[in-house]
Amino acid sequence: MSADCIFCKIIRGEAPATMLYQDERAVAFKDIAPIAPVHVLIVPRQHIVSAAEVTAENAPLIGHLIAVAAQLARELGIAKRGYRLVTNSGREGGQ
Repeated sequence: MSADCIFCKIIRGEAPATMLYQDERAVAFKDIAPIAPVHVLIVPRQHIVSAAEVTAENAPLIGHLIAVAAQLARELGIAKRGYRLVTNSGREGGQ
């Protein structure tokens, strides 16, 4: 974990968040400034700076994040309507 990463602070309970899901590998919480009717952030507990740093070693974790997204979509009633999964990477990518 990183001391100054807002997501790490949320995971440690040092920053407020409305949690929707937690397990040993990931957490999901409502975005504080949503731009969609349902806007959920799903982050790994393992600090990964951006998608650009994902390796084959992280692949199972990334797959788990997508499985969490699918589970939450069902629980939040949006799975049948459809939803977007977005990963921003780097400054010019909106991260």
